Amino acid sequence: MIEIKVQNIVASTAFAEKLDLDVIAQSFEDAEYEPEQFPGLVYRLKNPKTATLLFRSGKANCTGAKTIEDVRTTIKIIGEKLEKIGVEIHKNPEIVIQNIVATADLGGELNLSEVAISLGLENVEYEPEQFPGLVYRIREPKVAMLLFGSGKIVCAGARKIEDVSLAVENLSKELSSLGLLRK
Repeated sequence: MIEIKVQNIVASTAFAEKLDLDVIAQSFEDAEYEPEQFPGLVYRLKNPKTATLLFRSGKANCTGAKTIEDVRTTIKIIGEKLEKIGVEIHKNPEIVIQNIVATADLGGELNLSEVAISLGLENVEYEPEQFPGLVYRIREPKVAMLLFGSGKIVCAGARKIEDVSLAVENLSKELSSLGLLRK
């Protein structure tokens, strides 16, 4: 079994129909809000270590979480802080996972030129002069895999942890069956 490490989970939610970011910026210590630079307010938590972007529309994006539980905890903490300053928020706001980025090590080296040809050029982007990795787009589950000559990979675009595991396992099997994974 290949060890997979989740590096980042991006999730979205809606706390309310609208948020007054000026009031929140004054009330939340450490909030970063510069509307001339960026329309959202950035609020960072130390535990779990996440950053949440709050928008006037009431919507929010949470980034930096390593687990789904960290996402839930972040949303709960921010929801409670908003209520404390008198903001009416949705009860149990829906959380939608937008992207999961994870890394793994296939445990062997790859010749990326051979991999590019074997996996089929229609699903592969490989320009070693531009970037040292190969991008392999998988249809099911719909993810993009970055493969490096060292055998290390990055999986991006998954919406469920299970999809990351499935994509990594399938990729490992495919590369091994083609004789491309040198252990």
